[in-house]
Amino acid sequence: MRLASVHVAVRLLSVSFAAIFIFATISHAQGTMGQPAGPINAGVESLQTELHMLTDVQTQKADPQEANAYTAFYKANEPAKKIQLGNSFLQKYPKSPLAEHVDVGLMNLYYSQQDWKNFYTSADNALALKADDVDVLTTVGWVIPHFYNPNDADADSQLDKAEKLEKHAIEVIPAMPKPSSLSDAQFATLKAQRTIQAHSALGLVYFRREDYDDSVKELQQSTKDNPAPDPTDLFVLGVDLQSLKRYGEAVDAFNQCAQIAGGMQDRCKQGADEAKRLASVTKN
Repeated sequence: MRLASVHVAVRLLSVSFAAIFIFATISHAQGTMGQPAGPINAGVESLQTELHMLTDVQTQKADPQEANAYTAFYKANEPAKKIQLGNSFLQKYPKSPLAEHVDVGLMNLYYSQQDWKNFYTSADNALALKADDVDVLTTVGWVIPHFYNPNDADADSQLDKAEKLEKHAIEVIPAMPKPSSLSDAQFATLKAQRTIQAHSALGLVYFRREDYDDSVKELQQSTKDNPAPDPTDLFVLGVDLQSLKRYGEAVDAFNQCAQIAGGMQDRCKQGADEAKRLASVTKN
């Protein structure tokens, strides 16, 4: 009876996670939970985008009208206008060496609007032009398991896609060429962020499949020695460990999550209390 009750408790915790998980990831997208390890971050990545854009225009010897259209797209601030300029650029210059960067810009914009249909379309178009684009690989692979609906007809294939994208990203990150516009320190930070993001995404993919062992391995890599771990990663890590009956480690993961201010804090405290209770039950 005790083992059965423990199993039921773990399953109930996993089920209750679904609702809070959706809330937490939406909060990430809106920037309300500090500095997540997710795809759209301020700082070095924003700097990279802007400087990369200017470098491309200057060095790829684009036609002046093409370069002007590209610059206008990146300088536009109003979302509807930016979308119109981006799609117009792609229609006029489909074979431009700058087209992939426009697809990436549209992908990021659609991400901010949570327009997933167009987000995935822009991402697929970008990868068709540049299969090793680490930004796109890690971003799409991260979004899929975070905004996952198990009732979708292609749910399993989407998880397969996310796994494939992130594993490829991990393969190509070490060989990424350094943009001349970034310092060595900025480039190292960028690569570290993307590596963390890839492991975070894989951890969520395996969690969705109830492959708790592999999920733990990936989430430990995304949170260990990370000065700003994603609280969602820590929460899922706690659920993983609890599902594996590694209650002491689960308590540690939940407690680490509970120390991070934000929407996950109270839920992580509850997770720690529940893991302690289950550990006590199994000892009796």
